[in-house]
Amino acid sequence: MFRRERPGSEEVKWDTCVNCGQMIYHKEMVAAQYVCPHCGHHHKLPAKDRFAALFDGSSYDPIAVPKQADDPLKFRDKKKYIDRIKASRAETGEQDAVTVAEGKIGGIPAVVAIQSFAFMGGSLGIAAGDAFVAGALRAVNEQSAFVMITSSGGARMQEGILSLMQMPRTTVAVQMLREARLPYIVVLTDPTTGGVTASYAMLGDIQISEPGALIGFAGPRVIESTVREQLPKGFQRAEYLLEHGMIDMIVHRHELPAKLAAVLRLLMGGRRDDKQLALPSPPRTRRGAAAN
Repeated sequence: MFRRERPGSEEVKWDTCVNCGQMIYHKEMVAAQYVCPHCGHHHKLPAKDRFAALFDGSSYDPIAVPKQADDPLKFRDKKKYIDRIKASRAETGEQDAVTVAEGKIGGIPAVVAIQSFAFMGGSLGIAAGDAFVAGALRAVNEQSAFVMITSSGGARMQEGILSLMQMPRTTVAVQMLREARLPYIVVLTDPTTGGVTASYAMLGDIQISEPGALIGFAGPRVIESTVREQLPKGFQRAEYLLEHGMIDMIVHRHELPAKLAAVLRLLMGGRRDDKQLALPSPPRTRRGAAAN
């Protein structure tokens, strides 16, 4: 994340990098896709900006997902769960943590799902699971690749066992893509942890990560307090995982569209055309160019 200065003042046009502490003009940060121009730290990128950066001409079609009950367990801690959902929707402009769209990357049709940490920590609940499955179904029906961009603290505790059930649901959806011989590419961003890492985040045919991303199940502090040992330097960061064979490559955010296009050309080019599977497809809304 990056910090904005106090709203209502002249300094609101400046952001502060949480990694190096440098102040950056906000328009410069947006133009750089929220990558610090001083230290290269990758801040969290809003879903709409990531869609615009990935798809050719910033043009894509959002994919609608099934609507479920917002608060199936009528959960409440310090606040009502439904109030937390409403607050996240107002802050992000999204219905839930995972948003799905389709378009072309390097001229190749692709379905892309993006997990937003800004929406309740990108937590995996029923709606997020539905969005993932809807994206996989669309990819199979359109014979497109499926790209999942993760950012999550794990399962959504306010939905209890219903949240945990999304782990096997999404795993079945990944298997559906494999049976259709369609590429499933995962882009891991900071952070990707918990039940998301234990399911679809680590099941990609190709595992890509942004630089410096925290990737793991339990966090470093939890592990250290459990094993009572100091962890290796950089443990659970993308560079450490690449060195130990857990991911395939680390790609700078500015280079990601070109890298994805190259991977898609490689994986989609040699696949023979098969008859489309007769699977239900969720409805979608249409939109031309995405707003920046």
